[in-house]
Amino acid sequence: MKNGWMTSGFSRLFAMSLLGGGFLVAGAAGDAAKAEYPDRPVTIIVPWGAGGGTDTIVRLFAVGFEEALGVPVNIVNRTGGNGVIGHTAIATAAPDGYTLGACTSEISYFKTMNLAPLTPESFDLISRIAEIPAGVTVKTGGRFQDLKSVVEAMKSEPAGTLTSSGSGLGGPWHLAIAGLARMENLPASTVKFVPSQGGAPALQDVMAGGIDLFTGSPVEAKSLAESGEVKVVAVMAKERLAAFPDVPTVKEAIGVDWTLSNWFSLCAPPGLPAEVKAKIVETGKKGHAAPSVQTNLKERGITPVWDGPEQFAEFANAFAGTAAILLKDLGLAK
Repeated sequence: MKNGWMTSGFSRLFAMSLLGGGFLVAGAAGDAAKAEYPDRPVTIIVPWGAGGGTDTIVRLFAVGFEEALGVPVNIVNRTGGNGVIGHTAIATAAPDGYTLGACTSEISYFKTMNLAPLTPESFDLISRIAEIPAGVTVKTGGRFQDLKSVVEAMKSEPAGTLTSSGSGLGGPWHLAIAGLARMENLPASTVKFVPSQGGAPALQDVMAGGIDLFTGSPVEAKSLAESGEVKVVAVMAKERLAAFPDVPTVKEAIGVDWTLSNWFSLCAPPGLPAEVKAKIVETGKKGHAAPSVQTNLKERGITPVWDGPEQFAEFANAFAGTAAILLKDLGLAK
């Protein structure tokens, strides 16, 4: 919920010596000075399909980033392999600042699931740009009216009785319900997770009664919630979402401090020159803060985030640790 330039001028310094009646252009000072970064368009690789959540978030951010950077920012979708192809393309690109990427939470557990030898350390992490908290959504008029009743069923019924969906196995929405179970001192696999191709088909299954819970983004359920077909009973965020002001957080609903969000970031191949990385961080932060970027993200129920390289790296590594624990409990760690 898965782009256009100014050319900076540069000068050459020539030193001329009269040798044997001719002129010699000195090499050391006479080499062409490097143009200041950036002097041509920048590409952001999105490892997910056009029109999806990551793609939408990055394109909204790119509007402000392009203006701050002063050159065109082009979005290229490199899909396949559950995000592996695009993320690999980012990690192996030239570290010159002209190919950046939109790393998503999958970089935290590609290696754990033996999908690819990629970890947060495989990239130069610039900053998270947005997050979308998970939630718990049920069928309106069904057996559950609030999160408390869901948790009571998790505790009283045999493991695997309740079902949830919203993503592929091991994806963020799977980790969301697995983590909630763990916080209630239950096995991570207490709720059987049924893989789906996304939120839309999972929500259809909830409405049809084939699936008990949708544990993906409440944003994907918003229109169905407004029409009264489903009910969002809790959000896995620190604070209530502006798009769902009447929906409690997990902590408010049952007193358990459990949060989980799918996150989206700006990243780069490892080894960026320090001055280039500094320029990307500076202009990225400025572009991200543009009112148009902030408004367009928030209006879609997306939480803008800018935490910078150090905090992002700390967050990503902590997320990887949590994911590894849950995936091991789920039997998905290789």
